[in-house]
Amino acid sequence: MLMARTKSVDDTRSLAMEIAGLARSGDLLLLAGDLGAGKTSFVQGFGRALGVEEAVTSPTFVLVRTYEGRMPLVHVDVYRLDHLQELLDLGIGELLDSGGVTLIEWGDAVLPALPSDFLEVRLELGEGDDERVVRVRASGSAWLARIEQLRTVLDRWLTE
Repeated sequence: MLMARTKSVDDTRSLAMEIAGLARSGDLLLLAGDLGAGKTSFVQGFGRALGVEEAVTSPTFVLVRTYEGRMPLVHVDVYRLDHLQELLDLGIGELLDSGGVTLIEWGDAVLPALPSDFLEVRLELGEGDDERVVRVRASGSAWLARIEQLRTVLDRWLTE
């Protein structure tokens, strides 16, 4: 697990942009952590790095938003789901096979319904108002193969 610290919302977005530079078609990222810790801000930075031009907003009430960039960005928010079946009803399998990158806010809550190959990004509130602790954990062969690349692109934020 890699642990990083960001000092502002823009810093968190920049960190996300670095991770997005390693993204491949079919990748899955699970965003977890405190309410208000910056999961949507992370997706905004990620989207910017993928060339998404429209505003990235939280899909809390619509559950899924898809954005076009150099590859599709599928942004899912499962905060309001009560059962894993609801995720399956959303067509999560098709979303993951869409040829893009899927980022799921509150993804740790639906882990049993997801593939075992993902990157978990856990955002937690830090000591200062805008400071965040970001823990990045690779699971499965695709992300584990990129762990050294992750370490390199996140170097300026790492606290290990």
